[in-house]
Order: sequence, then structure tokens, then C-alpha cells
Amino acid sequence: MSSHLDQTLSPALAERRAAHLYRTRKLLQSPQTPNVVVDGKDYLAFCSNDYLGLANHPDVIVALQKAAEKFGVGSGASHLVAGHSSEHHALEEELAEFTGRERALLFSTGYMANLGAITALVGQGDAVFEDRLNHASLLDAGLLSGARFQRFLHNDLENLQNRLNKTDVQRKLIVVDGVFSMDGDCAPLPELAALAQKNNAWLMVDDAHGFGCLGKTGAGSAEHFGLTQDQLPILMGTLGKAAGSFGAFIAGSETLIETLIQFARPYIYTTAMPPAVAAATRASLHLIKTEHWRREHLNKLIAHFRAGAQALNLQLMDSFSPIQPIVIGDEAKALLISQQLAERGILIIAIRPPTVPVGSSRLRITFSAEHSIAQVDQLLTALADVMQVIGHEVAHD
Repeated sequence: MSSHLDQTLSPALAERRAAHLYRTRKLLQSPQTPNVVVDGKDYLAFCSNDYLGLANHPDVIVALQKAAEKFGVGSGASHLVAGHSSEHHALEEELAEFTGRERALLFSTGYMANLGAITALVGQGDAVFEDRLNHASLLDAGLLSGARFQRFLHNDLENLQNRLNKTDVQRKLIVVDGVFSMDGDCAPLPELAALAQKNNAWLMVDDAHGFGCLGKTGAGSAEHFGLTQDQLPILMGTLGKAAGSFGAFIAGSETLIETLIQFARPYIYTTAMPPAVAAATRASLHLIKTEHWRREHLNKLIAHFRAGAQALNLQLMDSFSPIQPIVIGDEAKALLISQQLAERGILIIAIRPPTVPVGSSRLRITFSAEHSIAQVDQLLTALADVMQVIGHEVAHD
């Protein structure tokens, strides 16, 4: 006999299944490379955020192994107790230099970095303004901060200005993604920076999907748009995507970082990441700086795919990033296409509500510098085949 807890929770699960919104985990049984083994089957994958192909790089692996031999596996404590190692400290200094900021502060995850920064900077009596398509962690942090939380229309400066005009609080925080995780487009950061300064507001950018990929040296959206620390005072980046490692950071002024050390609860009350992970990230950061060919090849793959997808009349979004979604619309159809591709050895995940708005379900295709042009052609051939099959099925319904 099921418990009262199970009886109460089960209907919501059944409802989600019926709406084609139920999520299941796939079991990865190989390294994070274009060719993966998932649930015992071989696939060509286009759904990883390992944009530069560094998650399985031998230099990164060796750096982790050597540091584990020296420091052990766990950090053992929070940064403020006894967990802040020399590897953590060196990585923070290198991230600050790379992003052109005075200092950087490590967090264990991007979610914690966003939650820590926003709740430390604004609270009751303040105001936070966020793009409607921001990452869930940013939205959650805005709600939890206690500040007056407002969402403005996607990349709509006029709508944001109208909301700012109605606010007279002292602390105003504008928060956006540098590259939006489900659409792949960029925020208009120079215009946002000017608007923030004009309204005496602070600008924070989550550059999870720009760091490593954008900019001449890969330093991300701030470098791509040429924004200084004064123009973009709060810069967040993650290390589990293009850097191929794990964790996140906030970069900014000395005063900002000291404020976060003192007031960011997710930083204060969390065990530090393992020193070996920080060492691995230092190795990947060196590769980001020196192996520019990775970004150049990645951009060639993106351009090749977009040309091929447009020739197939697929509905792409306005993106020059490694995130290249194909909008399908219907949840069930997006799932069916994903399943049909899987049968052809192509692994792409169907993204459905609540991750994206109702009616905008999509195939979220992502590219890595480890992909080849031939593999992109293999993807395009499979897409053409599947879309033709799906079209016939729809026509017969």
C-alpha cells in the first residue's frame, strides 16, 4: 500500500507524463566526446555544453590527477574555514586577469554563484530587473532576494527603461544572460551597460555560455563587446561548459568580491570544490588562451550547420553561438523527432516546457570543437530524413 506522500505526489507525475513533459535521465557510459555510449548504445551526440572539447583533454586530466595526488580528493571544508587551497587561489587570480577584472571568486556551481551574488547585493527595499528568458538560477535568485522582482521583455530596452522609470529605490540590479541558454542569442550588452549607467543601476551578466567561446581570446561576452569592469561590474561565468571542468566564478572589483565573501551565503556555507578540480580548470584555462583554433573551428561548424539547416527550411533562431536550436513547437512532435534521430544514431534532446515557453518546444543542438564537418553533414542528412518521415506522418493524420 502506497504512503500518503506517494498518493499525494503521483497525480502530478501522471499529468506531466500525459502532457509529454516527463523527464528521464540517460546513463552516460563514456567520456564527454562527440561519440558517446548512452544506455549501452553508440551515438553521435549534439547535446553537450563541452563547447571547446576540453572535458576529456589529456592535459586537463593529468592536471587533475597530479593535484589529487598532492591535495587528496575532497577540500574538506568551506573556503572560509580551511578549504581554500593554493590551487583555488591561483585559479581565482588567473580568472581575474583573463576577464580583465580586479578579482574573481570561485563558487561550487553556477546556480550557487547566481544565488549568492544576487541575494548578497539586493534585498528588501531594492529592485531587480531580469530578462524574461534568463536562466532559472537567475530567476530563482531574484525571487529569493526579497527585492522587488520584475521581468522585462526579452532584449527589450524600452520595456526595461519603462520599468526603471517607475522605480525610485537606491539599489537597482539589472540581470541578463550573456548568451541565452535555450535560444542561443546574445543580450545587447553595450546598450544595457549604457542604460544601467544612465539609470544609476548595476549590470550583472551570466556568461555561462559565452565564456570560452566569445571574444578574441575566449574571455567571453564582455571581451566580445569590449566592456570594461566599470561598464559591466558583475560578471559571472561557469567552468563546466567551455572550460570542460566544474564550478563557477564571479569577477569584478575588489569591493564586490569582498562583499560576496562576507555576505553571499551559498559561498560562506558550502564546502569548497576539490582542489584537483581547480587545478584541472587552470589547465583548461591555459588551453582556452593558447589554442585559438578551437573557437575558429567551432565557428566554421556553426556556419556550415546554419547554411545546411536553412537549405532544409528548418526554423533556426538568431544565434551565432554554439547553441543552435531548431524550433518545432509541439511537445509531442519534438519528442518524436528526437526519438527518430536516436534511432539513426544521433543524440539530441527535445527541450520542452517549463524549460521553454509552451508552443516553443525545440531540438537544442550544440556543437563542440571536437566535432568535424563530416559529422555535421551526418546530422544534416539525418535531419532531412527524419523531417521527411515526420512530414508524411503528419500529412496522413
